Amino acid sequence: MKLLLNSELFEYDIRGLLMAFYPKQKFETDEAAADPDFLRMRYEACGDGLMLTMTLSDDGKVTEDALKITPEKDRAAAKTAVKQALYRLLSGSTGKTLPWGTLTGIRPTKIPMAMLKEGASDEAIRAHMEDVLYCSPGKTALATEIARRELALLNTIDAENGYSLYVGIPFCPSICLYCSFSSFALSAYRNMIWDYLHAVVKELTWVQEHFAGKPLNSVYFGGGTPTTLSAEQLDFLCHEIVTRFDLSEVREWTVEAGRPDSVTEEKLEVLKKYPVTRISVNPQTMHQKTLNLIGRRHTVDEVLETYRMARAHGFDNINMDLIVGLPGETKEDVEGTIRRVVELDPDNVTIHSLALKRAARLNMHLDEYEGYLMENSDETMDMCREYLKTIGEEPYYLYRQKNMAGNQENVGYARPGKEGVYNILIMEEVQTIVACGAGTVTKRVFADGRIERCDTVKEVRLYIEKIDEMIARKARLFE
Repeated sequence: MKLLLNSELFEYDIRGLLMAFYPKQKFETDEAAADPDFLRMRYEACGDGLMLTMTLSDDGKVTEDALKITPEKDRAAAKTAVKQALYRLLSGSTGKTLPWGTLTGIRPTKIPMAMLKEGASDEAIRAHMEDVLYCSPGKTALATEIARRELALLNTIDAENGYSLYVGIPFCPSICLYCSFSSFALSAYRNMIWDYLHAVVKELTWVQEHFAGKPLNSVYFGGGTPTTLSAEQLDFLCHEIVTRFDLSEVREWTVEAGRPDSVTEEKLEVLKKYPVTRISVNPQTMHQKTLNLIGRRHTVDEVLETYRMARAHGFDNINMDLIVGLPGETKEDVEGTIRRVVELDPDNVTIHSLALKRAARLNMHLDEYEGYLMENSDETMDMCREYLKTIGEEPYYLYRQKNMAGNQENVGYARPGKEGVYNILIMEEVQTIVACGAGTVTKRVFADGRIERCDTVKEVRLYIEKIDEMIARKARLFE
């Protein structure tokens, strides 16, 4: 489908809305075309502003709309007006509405949170979310509820003066069909793991020295799958953390043990030896046919056994991740999964909507899965919430991604006191996150709210070779 533009003004937001209304389409830009091919958007000078004319050609119908904007005077208001007009045009043509309205960003809770900080009433938040941003009443209520919960937790942390530490372990037993993270099959890198860990420790040494005296609020081992490391390697890395950092202010230390086929009794014993407070055991689905299809080389029984092992070793904060919208799964399949998870009684559960990311195998070979449903809806997400309510879990953080099934969201649920602190800190971007390891991104949050980032190279061998350069990048960021 062609998107004809004569300016880059608000192009990112325009594309975001188009992909939300037409999730399986790819949009190309062709400014030279004489006639509208799907959508033409043309800005022309008009007095003290610009006149935007939108011509939509869809299913043989041609619809036009026009509005005047003044981005030089108020860019935010101009962007809102453009998105509103385009939303109305696309909604009228397709007959669809979007649960999150014109919102295309990944952190919708930032809006009600900012308004709550300013003392806005529930009615003012509702009016802005529904009347200005076109969010549905259900999503408005969800975002506001989560913002209140996040705000209460953030008020107990000195986020401005503290920092959090992320350690990336980019290895997995196999690469899942939907994965777009910096992950590599363990078999290809097994001989490099010790070299990789020593490079990570070199980064950690710099962090230790540079952040001496600053309170460390959370530690997160992510990936990849950190438990692909051997018990000895896990012990080495955890030992480096406890000997290098003051953990007295740490509210949470999470280790993702997401792949049941990477967890052993010995590894759980190692983690329990250290002050690890939270682990993840992630089934994604409780249907074996789907696990096989998406490339997770473990069984449902292994999920159950790993969870029981973790409980037996005394872990009292276990997270489980599920994905809604996996190929071929119906609402009834999702209900079967959530029912079995609730029976296990985990302490927190994250409900993800499948996102077709550009780098994922599922997206690159989408034609091979054309016959499979990849659907999600308000009804399915609400059903998951109702099941999780029965074990005392409420939503505490939320984020969105591009190309999500059903234009939905990812929501974390937890019992009171079991919320994932790191999840809130990274989503709300109120605290500096120092990230070590291949493919990680460090975010520095300044006192005025400004954020700057630096990343490390993704490829493991290159990361090891260029570790001094990676450290130098961090040093420049924190000068």
